Amino acid sequence: MTEKLSAKRVSLSLAIVSGIISLICGLLIAITPQATVKLFGAIFHGIDISQIEKSVTFGGIILGTIEIIIIALIAGWLFAVTYNRIR
Repeated sequence: MTEKLSAKRVSLSLAIVSGIISLICGLLIAITPQATVKLFGAIFHGIDISQIEKSVTFGGIILGTIEIIIIALIAGWLFAVTYNRIR
């Protein structure tokens, strides 16, 4: 018998990881914008993301990170609940 996922643990884990990734991304854009845009351009094969490049602010980085954490909390909870129902 498989165990159920804890919706709270899954959502918190996803939120923490997403928050860390968001902070790192925001800091990279703030510190080295051109190199970061090139890096993400390589990840998104064939898409020229330099056209959407803009400067970031510390407040924008924090707000974006908070938004990502909230979305990840909801997504993690929804994933665990769905997984537990279909298993």
